[in-house]
Order: sequence, then structure tokens, then C-alpha cells
Amino acid sequence: MTTADPQFDGMYGPFTITSKDREEVQRYRICLLISGISLSAGLLQWWQVGGQWAWPWLLPLGLSLGLALQWIHIYLRPLHRALQLFWLIGCLGWLLLMLQASANEALDTLASQPLWLLAVGPMFAALTGIGFKEFFCFRRPEAIGLTLLLPIALLGRLLGLIGKGPCWMLVLVAGLLMIVLAIRKFGMEAAADVGDKSVFAYLDAQREVAGP
Repeated sequence: MTTADPQFDGMYGPFTITSKDREEVQRYRICLLISGISLSAGLLQWWQVGGQWAWPWLLPLGLSLGLALQWIHIYLRPLHRALQLFWLIGCLGWLLLMLQASANEALDTLASQPLWLLAVGPMFAALTGIGFKEFFCFRRPEAIGLTLLLPIALLGRLLGLIGKGPCWMLVLVAGLLMIVLAIRKFGMEAAADVGDKSVFAYLDAQREVAGP
């Protein structure tokens, strides 16, 4: 902490936004932007030149999403851990799909065999969780779009209610909304993303009192 660090009055006492907090927020926003770009670019490339050249976009998508979930600020630790678990299960699902169908055929297999969504869907559930958190905190319309479109698209496809074309179009719109969401966040103060640190301190103290 330095004398330049801004101080705030929180629900459970004063707190300070440090340079470490600001760095984490900046990293979170960058990772959010990379996730949106990777998802959107991967889908567009898939449509243009086929899945055999689009699957590498899954690598920056998975990595940036995992890092975003590392640096996101969520008061409820069980919810934070749940989103990270969804991300991990989804990554393992993609790995399983690639081992089963080969990397070049993974996306085409996913499109033709919707049951694979059960394996890779948790990654998109983590994305949906981020969208919900952003809407709950900031009421951004692009965040609610992201939160609604991904489950509508993937559950609709899994249940046979939506064709593969409309499904992936909705996912593309969600990816584009994620880019908009991330870009708009760069103009916000870091304190907005950090939230009330006194709440984090209070919850940590309660966990220590409760014991293991």
C-alpha cells in the first residue's frame, strides 16, 4: 500500500484499493477481451474455412477464461470455486472430444453430435457465470445478453429445439457481446471491479471462526 492508494468506506470498515488490486483488475479485463475475441474468431473461421483450422482458437479461449476466473472478484467463494470447476470440467471435455474425434474434426463432431455439449458445456457455463456476475454488479445490457444467449443456444441445441446454424449464431452473438463488455470495462475505475474489500475480509474472518 502507498499513500496514493485510494481508500473507501466499506460495509464492514475502511479498505484500500492497492496497485495489486489494479493489476488484477487489468488482467481480468484483458483476459475477458481475449476470451470474447477467441470465441468469436473461432466460430467465424470455422464457418469460413472449416473446423480443421478453427480448433486452435480453443487454446487462447480456455487459457484466458481460466485466468479471468483466477482474477475475478466474487464475494461468495463457493460460487467462485464452482465457476472454476465448470471451467476445468469443460476443458477436460474438450480434451476428451479431441482425443475421441481428433482435433481437426472436434468442432464438426460437436456440431453433428449435440450430446458432446454435455462434456464441453461446463466451459460455457463458466462464461455464463461471468456474464451473470457482470450484469448483477453493473446492469450492463451486453452482460445479460451473454448470460441468456449461451444457455438458450446450447440447451436448445442439446434438446433438439434449435438447429446447429441458429445455435452457433447465438453463440457468436454472445462472443461479440463479450468483446463489447470487456472493452467498456476498460473505462471503469478498478475499484468497481474489486468491490467492497471489507466484505471479503469479513467473510474470510467468518470462515476462520467456523474452522475447517
